Amino acid sequence: MMQPSSSNPVDLQPGDLWGRVRSQTQHALTCGALQSIPTSYEWVESGGVRFLVRVVTNLIRKEADLRQQLAKPGKPVNPFLPYDDNLCVGALSEHHVCLLNKFNVVDHHLLIITRHFEAQDTWLTASDFAALWRCLAEIDGLGFYNAGEPAGASQPHKHLQLIPLPMAEEIESCPIAPVVQRALAASADPLVTADLPFAHGIARLDGIDVSDRHGGSYLSDRYLALAQALGLLDPSMPIPPQSPPYNLIVTRQWMLMVPRSQSSYQGVPVNSLGFTGALLARDHDQLQRVKELDPMTILQQVGQPVG
Repeated sequence: MMQPSSSNPVDLQPGDLWGRVRSQTQHALTCGALQSIPTSYEWVESGGVRFLVRVVTNLIRKEADLRQQLAKPGKPVNPFLPYDDNLCVGALSEHHVCLLNKFNVVDHHLLIITRHFEAQDTWLTASDFAALWRCLAEIDGLGFYNAGEPAGASQPHKHLQLIPLPMAEEIESCPIAPVVQRALAASADPLVTADLPFAHGIARLDGIDVSDRHGGSYLSDRYLALAQALGLLDPSMPIPPQSPPYNLIVTRQWMLMVPRSQSSYQGVPVNSLGFTGALLARDHDQLQRVKELDPMTILQQVGQPVG
């Protein structure tokens, strides 16, 4: 199979994405570019949600890679400029490329990166959402964005992410989905639900078809409406270049935005996936810590207070 290069990635045609993801995954595994992190998982009940808590069984490779990057002189290494061609699925647009996540915990974890450097703490654009929607149109998955380091971002180069659904065989989607669906059934949007004890906004997305070419613009409009409803944007002012920290979660049916206060609580890191009801523990000691702290309490502490 001919591999794309960082200067000339393969243009993805409609209907190509899933096939390219599968073939590129096999190639990346064979050549060693994809270094999946093995995990086990447990279910932890908290606040009316059955949390999926994955436990890492081997972080050695990821930590060794990080140490190697930190040891290099000069500016911090940007793994997206240039990216590893062996991880490239293809070009989504003239502005975005789809990559495999090198250190994936979940199979077929995708990164949607900007071709040129843009900061991770800048607001998402209609172009960003068009790239995300193109992926969601072909993969029934969960897209997410960690806006800045306090929201759990591990890289400063703008990148959205997507994982296929369901997150586990025992559920239909993600752990938080039943809470969101109950809220959408009971109220108009943008809305909040008393079942989530932290500031948040939910918007329904069932007004468009997955094949709609204007899905990106629609997502952008819903996103900006949520940001304004949460007080993250002033509708009377131009959009500033930098955003406050927040997490964004997008499925084909709904969007959830959560303002952030800190990246972790008592040593437990949280990114967007935490607010889907999925947490990651680095070992069994941290799993026990998550249980003691209580998953919903952890989310409450890294989010913003209600009201």
